[in-house]
Amino acid sequence: MQSELDSVVEPLRYEPSFEVVEENETQTIAGLLETLQHISETTYKDSGHASRSVHIKSHGLLRGELRVLSDLPPILAQGMFSEARSYPVVMRLSTSPGDELDDSVSTPRGVAIKVIGVRGERLPGSEGDVTQDFVMVNGPAFLAPGPKKFLGSLKLLAKTTDKAPTLKKALSAALRGTEKIIEAVGGESATIKSLGGHPETHILGETFYSQVPIKFGPYMVKLSLAPISPTLTQLTDAPVDLDGKPNGLRAAVVDYFAQHTAEWELRVQFCTNLETMPIEDASVVWPEEESPYVAVARITAPRQPAWNEALHLAVDDGMSFSPWHGIADHRPLGSIMRVRKAAYAMSAGFRAARNGVAVKEPVDLDGFPSV
Repeated sequence: MQSELDSVVEPLRYEPSFEVVEENETQTIAGLLETLQHISETTYKDSGHASRSVHIKSHGLLRGELRVLSDLPPILAQGMFSEARSYPVVMRLSTSPGDELDDSVSTPRGVAIKVIGVRGERLPGSEGDVTQDFVMVNGPAFLAPGPKKFLGSLKLLAKTTDKAPTLKKALSAALRGTEKIIEAVGGESATIKSLGGHPETHILGETFYSQVPIKFGPYMVKLSLAPISPTLTQLTDAPVDLDGKPNGLRAAVVDYFAQHTAEWELRVQFCTNLETMPIEDASVVWPEEESPYVAVARITAPRQPAWNEALHLAVDDGMSFSPWHGIADHRPLGSIMRVRKAAYAMSAGFRAARNGVAVKEPVDLDGFPSV
């Protein structure tokens, strides 16, 4: 641990001037909400059930425990990590599109983590709650630098929602081939992956990233969640058979947790240089050679039913995940995080109103579907 910290060169302390509102950001937020609502309305019309605007399809719904590492040095003992203790967590594994696609349309994967029992000064809109959410995707940087570019990408996605599922399968297969060629020469394309060219690999072998920063006490960090138990790490880049299996990723997760316990490491990467680690350009990968990811906690999920209808109702319908569910010590930073606040709230409200199911923050996991 100490050897890793030695390479962290004086993390920068947060200053309000580091955050700069994008031009016409309010109008961009309105456009994002309109586009996300269109996606939700489209899928609701097709299915009669209200779902998320993005990351609609869950592949694993897990209960676990987050353990803050003991004897963290002061620089790492921030916010909810200030003392060595354990918290119950709910984890939701998903893929990014806003419509429920066959898993052979292979797109980026995400994980949302809800930590329960976190105390401290609350973020606006989460007063009275005791949860801290972390939302991550299996790539170190966001597809767009800011809200305007993100809105442009989202509008293109909205136009394809519920359209030509057979064509999407064929396109995904072609894009996977293109991505293989790029990766064979040492490259990678986030754009091709986002359009359906993600390799058909096991979701449980992925390392996930917050992509955009949050406060970490007086500092600024990005987060990652990396598999560390041997049965997980052997799944990294492992192929998974999705041919003729529209829910093949879910089946793979269910099969794993029928036999194994999983353990991940939650890590933070400090911002040490605003030129190479900008707050307002979410498309920039913060260089790990300048500031490595350092462990602050471990998450363990035991053997359990990893997806069933009871879990679907409790988590997919009854919970929302937002980086704005949390404490002030971990406030989201930057324009992408600012627009997310309204987007997540709109999505949760849409689902609650259409489905007649209360979407609320848990205070414990009593009554949670049995593992």
